[in-house]
Amino acid sequence: MCVTAVESRPAGVLGTSPGHRPLGTRVMAFVALTKPRIIELLLITTVPVMFLAEQGVPSLQLVLMTCFGGYLSAGGANALNMYIDRDIDALMDRTSQRPLVTGMVSPRECLAFGLTLAVVSTLFFGLLVNWLSAALSLGALLFYVVVYTMLLKRRTAQNIVWGGIAGCMPVLIGWSAVKNEVSWAAVILFLVIFFWTPPHYWPLSMKVKDDYARAGVPMLPVVAGNRAVARQIVLYSWVMVAVSLLLTPLGYTGWFYTSVALVSGGWWLWEAHALHARAKAGVMGAKLKEMRLFHWSITYVSLLFVAVAVDPFLR
Repeated sequence: MCVTAVESRPAGVLGTSPGHRPLGTRVMAFVALTKPRIIELLLITTVPVMFLAEQGVPSLQLVLMTCFGGYLSAGGANALNMYIDRDIDALMDRTSQRPLVTGMVSPRECLAFGLTLAVVSTLFFGLLVNWLSAALSLGALLFYVVVYTMLLKRRTAQNIVWGGIAGCMPVLIGWSAVKNEVSWAAVILFLVIFFWTPPHYWPLSMKVKDDYARAGVPMLPVVAGNRAVARQIVLYSWVMVAVSLLLTPLGYTGWFYTSVALVSGGWWLWEAHALHARAKAGVMGAKLKEMRLFHWSITYVSLLFVAVAVDPFLR
């Protein structure tokens, strides 16, 4: 894929070279390359799975090493994503202040930073956790950078569906860090995140679809109407909730997890159907309230995985 360099600078940003920026500002720019807020969500799905795998409290040292290794790996993937997408990031309002667009970090620095994090995170996992976790971590990074960013994102409306596989990998990494293997419990939670990702991200895409359209990125809301997108959201939501309930009959969780999954999943379905009803009625703009489901989706996955961590202590 050919990616062109971005020369434009948003208003109010100095045009001096990255090396002339204040050190503190430069450090924060490199931190921003790792997308720390997204990584917080990844850690929410990693640590609770470690509790479930241990059926109790895992080693604090192992938890810290797994989280730090995960941060390095995801940070490297995010930096490489920004390197590849720097041209379209300059065209979108929501990404116009990213470090490569503003010139705070040069493309060469970003590429070197991302590749360094990829190598360091893999070695860190392999030497201090285990090599299965290292392989899963590297696989997630490569999938996000190559399959999602380079192959899918600009070519198909199914980009977030299959590209979301990278975001499911922390579940497998958390389990393998404790057990040095992958079980059906980890696979089920992997599938929960897989079916969660599209209905989590599509409402946000509905909100900023003009941004994606301007950049030529065929997110589903860009190529389909709100009614069609909302229908897909409802479909994925039902599958997600159904999959989340498989842990209990298979013997991995008990009454507490099941209760949380039912209540939080039921509320999710209520919001998903409400969004579909508004879209079906032709509601547009702020009254569509698509961000209600987006915000709830973060609360939902947090509650569900907290229940995964707490459940072993109540059985």
